[in-house]
Amino acid sequence: MKFDIFCEIQRAFPWHGQDEASLFREILDQARAADAAGFTAWWQVEHHGSPEFSYSAAPELVLTAIAMATQRLRVGHAGVLAPFNINSPLRVAERGATLDVLSGGRFEMGLAKSGGKEWETFGVDPEKARDQVRDAMHIIPRVWTEPEFSWDGGDYRVPPREIVPKPVQRPHPPLWQTCGSPESFYMAGEMGVGALGTTLLSPVKFLGEMLREHDRGLSACQAPAGRFINRQKGCFTFVHVAETRAEAIANGAAWSALWYVNAAPRVFKVPRRVWYDMIKAGLHPNSARDTAALAQLDPDETVIHDDDPPVVVLLKRMAQGQEIGFEEAHEVLEPLDCVVIGDPEHCAEKLRGYEAIGADRMMCMMQFGSIPPAAVLKSIELTGRVLAPAFARAA
Repeated sequence: MKFDIFCEIQRAFPWHGQDEASLFREILDQARAADAAGFTAWWQVEHHGSPEFSYSAAPELVLTAIAMATQRLRVGHAGVLAPFNINSPLRVAERGATLDVLSGGRFEMGLAKSGGKEWETFGVDPEKARDQVRDAMHIIPRVWTEPEFSWDGGDYRVPPREIVPKPVQRPHPPLWQTCGSPESFYMAGEMGVGALGTTLLSPVKFLGEMLREHDRGLSACQAPAGRFINRQKGCFTFVHVAETRAEAIANGAAWSALWYVNAAPRVFKVPRRVWYDMIKAGLHPNSARDTAALAQLDPDETVIHDDDPPVVVLLKRMAQGQEIGFEEAHEVLEPLDCVVIGDPEHCAEKLRGYEAIGADRMMCMMQFGSIPPAAVLKSIELTGRVLAPAFARAA
């Protein structure tokens, strides 16, 4: 199992006088640390109009800066928001190829369907989004590999054109899809691309079931979108490694994970109640598919029920504005098998669960919420020095 970094570029409000430039400087420092620590790749997300959650509005620029500041670290976009109103497939291919050239062949590309505020911002038709992701996944590798490219179908048309530059990697950079539902995991496998999944606060077992959907899709793959099949599976979760449990608590990593889960529904315009109910049921929030029913829910409902598990109670209390202590947050999240926060021995035990479900790439979200920058750098260093070698030996 290889170790990657997954980055949103975020900092929990309030910023206490810090500016945006300082946040980007921290990201570059972390990328250099990840390169020195032996991480495989740095994955950058794409979000727009969500200052409470992410400052990663121009991920290709950030990844280019990271590529220029590192020697070995691969640079991945996870994922490009693929609906055509947000990103034209031809422009995605051009930017990706340029980044592959500038990085010396270190680029990896994932596509995402997105949703919520971003669909509203760019005028995306929800009924067409999934098909546009599929079309983009077929268009981009053709742009990268064909001397002259053209496309005429659905919502997208390109007359015959010679598109340059071409990627350094042959036949082209690895392709991935960000996945959050059984349908999307299966779709990724059927197209022959890697799957990038997340737990948030759902059990590792549930993510394992989703990875089996990817396997099922791979078995049905007849015509890969690219020139080769990427069978890899990436798993994203909260990771914070400290020298001791007490230090992990003091760094506020568990509190920051709760903050993240409460902030995300505002970005994706899913009522918090849905997220709470899905976590309560041991599922991923994206498991809720009945959008008509969702529209009838109060987006800010935080009523605590007698059968709510401790983590849901804590999330609701935080959403109500109650003060949650770092130690209380840690004690509630510590038993969850999906959250990797603590000393190296404890984190290794959690990571073995991801290894057991077939994770090829552990996408460690290190910079989230209000974790101090120095603590993030220490977590990266400890993971690279202590944890990654142990799992490389196991492989």
